[in-house]
Parts: sequence; C-alpha cells; structure tokens
Amino acid sequence: MFPEFTLRFARLPERFYLRFDPVPVPEPRLVAFNRPLAEALGFDLDAFEAQGAAQWLSGNRVPQGAEPLAQAYAGHQFGHFNPRLGDGRAVLLGEVTDRQGRLRDIQLKGAGMTPFSRGADGRAPLGPVLREYLISEAMHRLGVPTTRALAAVTSGERLFRRVPEPGAVLTRVAASHLRVGTFQYFAARDDGEAVRMLADMAIERHYPGLLTAEQGESEGERYLGLLEAVADRQASLVAKWMGLGFVHGVMNTDNCTISGETIDYGPCAFMEAYSPTMVFSSIDEQGRYAYRNQPWIAQWNLARLAETLIPLIDDDQETAVAKATEVIKRYEPHYEAEWLAVMRAKLGLEREEEGDRELVEALLEAMQAGRADFTLTFRRLSEALEQDASALFELFETGDGLAAWLPRWRERLARESADAGAIAARMNGVNPLYIPRNHQVERVIAAAVEHADFGPFEVLGEVLAEPFVEQPGREEYAQPAPSTERVFRTFCGT
Repeated sequence: MFPEFTLRFARLPERFYLRFDPVPVPEPRLVAFNRPLAEALGFDLDAFEAQGAAQWLSGNRVPQGAEPLAQAYAGHQFGHFNPRLGDGRAVLLGEVTDRQGRLRDIQLKGAGMTPFSRGADGRAPLGPVLREYLISEAMHRLGVPTTRALAAVTSGERLFRRVPEPGAVLTRVAASHLRVGTFQYFAARDDGEAVRMLADMAIERHYPGLLTAEQGESEGERYLGLLEAVADRQASLVAKWMGLGFVHGVMNTDNCTISGETIDYGPCAFMEAYSPTMVFSSIDEQGRYAYRNQPWIAQWNLARLAETLIPLIDDDQETAVAKATEVIKRYEPHYEAEWLAVMRAKLGLEREEEGDRELVEALLEAMQAGRADFTLTFRRLSEALEQDASALFELFETGDGLAAWLPRWRERLARESADAGAIAARMNGVNPLYIPRNHQVERVIAAAVEHADFGPFEVLGEVLAEPFVEQPGREEYAQPAPSTERVFRTFCGT
C-alpha cells in the first residue's frame, strides 16, 4: 500500500536518532483516512482495505522499506532550554517522494514509549489526534503551510490523562521534521559536524536554490542564506496565522520548523471575539505565546537558530554574529510587509497606499472595543461595501468605532480599480466563512470519545474542506460559540 521509502534521515549517523519500532496496539481500527493526500503521496489505493490499513497505520506492521526511528532534538520550552527532548511518542517511518517530486516525511504519532519519552507512556489520546487531524487539514485548505494528517487509528486501549480516553495513532505528513530544536540539540553538544550536516540537509531539501553559489560566494554565505530563507518563511507563515486569528499556543523552538510549516496542534485555537492578548493554552500562564506576541516569538526562535549556525557563517565569531544579527533584524520589516499584505487582501485592497496600516489598525481597535468575532467581521465586510452594513454591526457589542471606520474604508476602496462585485469576490476568496471553532471541535471530539460516534467529526471535516464557500444548511458551523459552550482553555493532550 505504501509508496517506496527513500530513507534520507535514517542514513545520517546514529547520533541523530534512536532506532525504534512502533509498539503494537491491541485492536487497531481506522477511523479517518485522507484519500486525496494518500493519492498525492503515491499510495496504491487499489490495494487499500480498511482493516489491513489499520495494521500499517497503527504501527502493528512496519511497511516494507521503512526503518522506524525517533528523532533527536532539544528546545526552548516557554523560554527555558531543555537539551534533550526528542520524539517521545512519534516514530518516523521514512520519507517518500510524492507525485510532484517532493520529499515528504511519514510519521506515526502515539506509536509507543521511545527512549526519549521521559517517563511518559508514548501513546496519544483520541481527542488530540482528532484535533490535529481536523485543524491541520483545515489550515491546509485555508492556504497555510502545515504538516498534514493522513490517517487516524484507534488503538483499542484506554489512556489516562485528565480523564480516561481511548488511545489513537495519527499518521502525520510533513515536508520534514527538522526543527530549530534539532540544530540546538547538536550545538549544545559542540557537535559542529552534525550542525553542518543538518544545515546541508535543510538546504538540499527545502532551499535548493542556495546550492548554486554565485561567483565569489563563500560557503559561509550559503549558511547565512539558509538562516535568511528560514526567517523569510517564518515571517510569511506567522503573518498568515495572524490574518486568521490563529493562536498556536506552544511556539517552543522544537515546534519551529526549518521548512516553514505549522507543526504541533496541541493547545492551538482560533479567536472568536478579537483580543490581541488572547491566550488559550492551559500551560501558558504568563501569556508568552499570546496572539499579539507570535511574530516576535518567531523572531526570538530564529535568533536561537542563528546561534547554532554562527560557526558555519564565518570563522571569525564577531563577523559571523554581526552577519547573523543583520538577518534577524531584517525579519521585522519583512514580517510587517507580509502582515500588511495579508490584511490589505482581507480588506479588498490591491493597491498599496501609505495610510493602509492605520486603516487596518483602526478596524482592529473597533473590533476589540466591540468584542466582534474576528472571522465573521472580515467575512461580512464584503456585504458592507456600499451602504447596508446591518449584518456587520450585529457582530459588535458597541458599534461606534465601526461606524467611524466604515466611511474611511469605503473612501479608500473608491481608489481601487475594480467594481464592488469584483472586490467582494476577492475578499470572500481570502476571508473564510468556516474555521475550526473551538466549541465545534470539542463537540465532535466528545461524540467520538464518549460514544464512538465519528459522524459529527466527518461532517465537520467536510465543512472545513471548503472554508471560503457558503454551504446552505450548514449555517451553524459559521457561528461563534453560544455562551454555554465557549472554550477559553485548551490542553496539549500529551
């Protein structure tokens, strides 16, 4: 069933990982399978059969050609450095080349206690597996670079976290699982050779344009180029998060990918009432990873990557630090430009004008004062291009700020070279109607966990697969949570 494995990471020296076969589960049952993704990866779907697939995708059987392993990495967790983290419940089966010629990792999460488990059981509860499946696929449909979910399998076990819960295994697909923390693991051990090997792998896999050196360019410039390329992708990624009201919740350096994909959907959430200080994660007691902090935490994480690359950038440490510092400083204007481009598009603007930032900020201030729903405010703006803004005002507890803002926006739109219909269509193509709202995600998880009813999960997945298209009969999926179902705290679930 599986395509042929390439095994790039497994060919690195063994200090990069620990060999580990998935621990078998008693009663695997396939509860979700992403056929379009499987097709794109080159799976033989003619040979697909659910019961047999459950054996492969639970880890009970190791696919031919795979060499399962747990990857080593370190990380700053809430600002505190842990020199040895690693895959505590995840197993990399290997890499495959998809139908577009791109290399993709295939990893099992919840595959058992690895030597990196630090006393945990290495298993994954069903709730967090379904959450990651839903939200990662929703992010993909929303146009955000992300790891993806190929399958979810229940294990036939009961796990004990906050409450007893069925166990499950998620099959995750990623451009790679190289993280800032992977580099930190070896830098902390003064293993410069390993850092160089990782950097070379990252360049070959994610930034092959850096392999073609310009005349007179030093090897150090290539590694400086890697830092800059990673910074550019992080700036673009976080700008997209901000444009969706997405709060990652655990932006540790081990959750910052070199590829620029979103990874780890533990305590993440989408805001409803707009608040720049919004925090959902139950373990983020100081608000380090609040919504408004995400761009600057990304920059902080990039600075930690820069520290690991200093010996590669230049033999003279002072020179290397100066060069890397300039790259980290350039992140800020790059992010600001990416964010403003995202927000311009959300407001229906194609031209760039000097006052656009102030226009965006004024709307956000009005939304904060009115406790307006983030997603629906931007969606309903397309209905308020001219005079009727009644549906938009319904979202605001107090509409004074919005009333003052609308004439400014309409005046600005008048300078765009498109009619109202074209602008509305443009806006509805970037402002989703459906997002994975917390209460809906929790509702479908409860049905699956408490009653083994996966029907609501499947329906929500169908809705989220078309986030920009109005779906008659599914209006409830676009609505904010009723007061009795509001979710203000999320949990990592590990």
